[in-house]
Amino acid sequence: MRRIFLICFLTLPYNIAGAQGTSLYIEDLTWPEIRQAIASGKTTAILYVGSTEQNGPHMATGKHNFVAHYVAGLIAAKLGNALVYPTLPFAITGDLVQRTSHMRYPGSVSLTPQVFAGVVHDVALSAIDAGFKYVAVMGDHGDGQNVLATVVKQLDAEWRPKGVRVLYIPDLYFKEKQQAAAFESARGVRRDVHAGTDDTSELMAIDGAHRWIRYDKLTLSATQQAAVGVDGDPTKATPALGRIFIDYKVEDAVAQIRQEIGRK
Repeated sequence: MRRIFLICFLTLPYNIAGAQGTSLYIEDLTWPEIRQAIASGKTTAILYVGSTEQNGPHMATGKHNFVAHYVAGLIAAKLGNALVYPTLPFAITGDLVQRTSHMRYPGSVSLTPQVFAGVVHDVALSAIDAGFKYVAVMGDHGDGQNVLATVVKQLDAEWRPKGVRVLYIPDLYFKEKQQAAAFESARGVRRDVHAGTDDTSELMAIDGAHRWIRYDKLTLSATQQAAVGVDGDPTKATPALGRIFIDYKVEDAVAQIRQEIGRK
């Protein structure tokens, strides 16, 4: 039996505008506006992958998506020549049959590596078809980073001779994690893997309406945390820390995008 996959993308109410006050998110724009933006110098497309997954009892499953959508706009604004493609809210979060990793918890969504690779490939190709000269691909979720790297390598090999670059930006995830871990370690925060200080702080920083954090669920013992999908200490999270970690992501991504574009 033939299966039909419906892949949805995320639109959020807070969008970041460029210097002229125009949104940097393509879902806010009409196609003539996008064409004009590209003709006027918006040559880079930002493809930022999120994830829908459990984040303990204190944080909404859309954490990665909310952060990705927001950070992508900041990256585009800092670059000055970029527009943001819709956030892909699904990634690889566990085995769908064996219910491993995040799939042990209701609400998590997982794509197989093949489907995930296909969707990323086709969205990147859509950006190329639109006329973008550079497509920067990055992910806010750990699992599937290798898939992003493989897809980008294939596309870049195909399109680079035609004057188009497809760029994988791992520093946004891996370098930021190292920076956040060093920052936390220097302040006595214990090992932080998932839904702990780092993740919770980032969401706090953009959750001004208090929609996505359950503050009465932050305090759990280490034993309780292990049973509910938390690996870290969310009690140490603050919006101020979140802004620091988000700045790491933006700076790391912008620096690597510029570096990769500079390699002809």
